Amino acid sequence: MCNCGCNTCDNKNALTLNESLAPKHILSEGLKYHMDNNRPLTEHVYRAGSENYFNLWAEARSLYSRQILEITNKDDLEILTETDLGHFGVLEDGTRVPLDFPMELTEGEINEGYNLYEAKKKKNNKPLNKPMRDSSGGKAYKVYVKDPKTGNIKTVRFGSGGLRAKINDPKARQAFAKRHDCKNKKDRTKPSYWSCRLPSYAKLLGLKSNFSGFW
Repeated sequence: MCNCGCNTCDNKNALTLNESLAPKHILSEGLKYHMDNNRPLTEHVYRAGSENYFNLWAEARSLYSRQILEITNKDDLEILTETDLGHFGVLEDGTRVPLDFPMELTEGEINEGYNLYEAKKKKNNKPLNKPMRDSSGGKAYKVYVKDPKTGNIKTVRFGSGGLRAKINDPKARQAFAKRHDCKNKKDRTKPSYWSCRLPSYAKLLGLKSNFSGFW
């Protein structure tokens, strides 16, 4: 309650626990500190980017979603309802990265894990579903796709130099489509999907083709 009794002014508690649903002793020390000192979560007791920082946001999010914790601070509410701060995503190589972490930290504040996150984020900031030439030497082309099962970005490599020479040969296209059952290739995370649709992306790959669809 606020000091004047109106229950509407800025002095209203930033965090209030519904003790009929959960006892206060279940709270972490950090959340207890914020509650006892009427301190909004955006005035965080822990260093931004630390493990405790993310854990406290995750704890508050969980309690708020179950209506155990009442939050009145507008900035706190915006973060809890419009971002995923406190949650983690997983990159293709299995690296866990914090979601919606908006803070710009100094070099001394950034830990090794966050440096890795930034590097991986830049590496994975790639155009999706747009085939391109592959300079790795293993295959002729590559494409970045989002795996619908995991949500991770995946690199799919496909094609070879021999296929490129036959893209405008009707007989070769027909034989390829039949041999690879192209009409039933629906999975974008598989090389066969992109190999079957190579003519549709001919211009992106620098190939000469005046038709679209399967081989």
